[in-house]
Amino acid sequence: MPRKIILDCDPGHDDAVAMLLAHANPNIELLAVTTVGGNQTLEKVTNNALSLATVYGMQDVPIAAGCTRPLLRPVETAPDCHGDSGLDGVELPEPVALDPRHAVDVIIETVMSHAPGEITLVPTGPLTNIALAVRKEPRIVERVREVVLMGGGYHVGNWSAVAEFNIKVDPEAAHIVFNEPWPVTMVGLDLTHQALATDAISAKIADLGGPVADFVLGLFTFFRKAYQDAQGFEFPPVHDPCTVAYLIDPQIVETVKVPIDVELNGTLTTGMTVADFRAPAGPDCHTQAATKLDFDRFWDLVIDSIDRVQKDLAAKEDRK
Repeated sequence: MPRKIILDCDPGHDDAVAMLLAHANPNIELLAVTTVGGNQTLEKVTNNALSLATVYGMQDVPIAAGCTRPLLRPVETAPDCHGDSGLDGVELPEPVALDPRHAVDVIIETVMSHAPGEITLVPTGPLTNIALAVRKEPRIVERVREVVLMGGGYHVGNWSAVAEFNIKVDPEAAHIVFNEPWPVTMVGLDLTHQALATDAISAKIADLGGPVADFVLGLFTFFRKAYQDAQGFEFPPVHDPCTVAYLIDPQIVETVKVPIDVELNGTLTTGMTVADFRAPAGPDCHTQAATKLDFDRFWDLVIDSIDRVQKDLAAKEDRK
């Protein structure tokens, strides 16, 4: 059976690929997309999500806007990586319609309307919406199958020496999410820095031809230059779709059970996801960290999704 997910995101070039993979792969049933302020302001990332739905032909998935800012801290965005729009480098089409509900309510209503253990939450931005959903309706914790999030890292940071952006900008929200007793898989920088959009991958996408392939290549072209300038990468790491790939085929991502918590008070370490590897995790450990990516199988999934979307769009056009 397809995995039923809610994708909570802040598009963002890599979120755009996560949306594509969640929409196109038959092993995923995308029930809703919710947005949160992160890579850019809430208004911008929400518009990006709605326009991406047009690019991918996502006409039947509700998209709802959520929190504009972190729980306690000032707004931080990442224009150095994602540009002024949050999706610089491509031309965005007219957006689909926005669901009028607040994202937190969409999350709660979707989880509570399904049987326990059916819904997986997939946050790829700051964890503000998820944390507020837990506080507003605590019963979702026992009903959610698992939380698979892009964020953190057990050896590496990017928004500070030890903290990753999604966790660092709203560490209080992250602390709530990691400390609830639901299963949490942290797909952090240690894993996602292996998901590089190399020249060879871009060539395979270019070989597909077509509008969606061209769109994704436009994303990667901008993202590559941004990562070269901001962080010294030769090729950009495409973080967020690693979460969806793990749900499609868990063998693509190796994980290890380990206690993980979030530092809130350190002068130099606020937002650090502290993973305790000193001893084997006990039976009550509900958190795990992603460690190793099967590079080829991951990119095969992404390329297959581009191909599927293009064929679906072409078939719809032929039926008109």
